[in-house]
Order: sequence, then C-alpha cells, then structure tokens
Amino acid sequence: MEDELAELRKRKLEQIQRQQMDSNMYAAQQEQAQQEMEARKQSVLRTILTTEARERLNTIRMTRPEFVDQIEGQLIMLAQSGRLRSAITDEQLKAILKQAQPKKREINIKRI
Repeated sequence: MEDELAELRKRKLEQIQRQQMDSNMYAAQQEQAQQEMEARKQSVLRTILTTEARERLNTIRMTRPEFVDQIEGQLIMLAQSGRLRSAITDEQLKAILKQAQPKKREINIKRI
C-alpha cells in the first residue's frame, strides 16, 4: 500500500515538474517574440523618424507611455502603407502629437 502511495506521489511530482518546464519554455518563447517585435518596431522607427523626433518621443514616453505607443503604431502603419514620403522631422512630429492629443475640457468656476 505504501509503495503504491509513494509511486503516485512520484508520478504527481514528475507531472508537476513537466508542467513547470513547459510553462517556463512558453514564457521564454513569448519573451523572445516580444523582444523581436520590439526590435523590428525600433528599426522601422529609426528609418521614418529623424533623430530629434525620436528623442522627443522617448522624452514623452517617460510620462505617457501608452500615448507614445499609440503614436508609434500609427506612424508605422503610415510607413507600411506607403503614405510617408520622407522621414518625419521634429516639427512634423509636434504637429502630429498636437492633433492626436485629446481635447482638454475647459472648466469655468463662477462665484456668485
């Protein structure tokens, strides 16, 4: 009886170890795919943005990373569709950022 119990424990332990190895491999594969995607994205951005424009995006990323990701996605889509004729300068990027920012709601307080 104890031999059977020990054998069951051993099998269960092996099964858990296999599952952990599989999940670790899957996580490593996902991490590698994410890094490759980020490298491709940065490569495309290097070709479509001037140095000053890239610096501006990196500066904005410190405070608003989601906003910068959205803008980068739009710029990459424009480049892939062939709608960009030349590299985007800092001034052009400023205009794009200004258009993409949500309108601020104006609050007026009146005292009676």
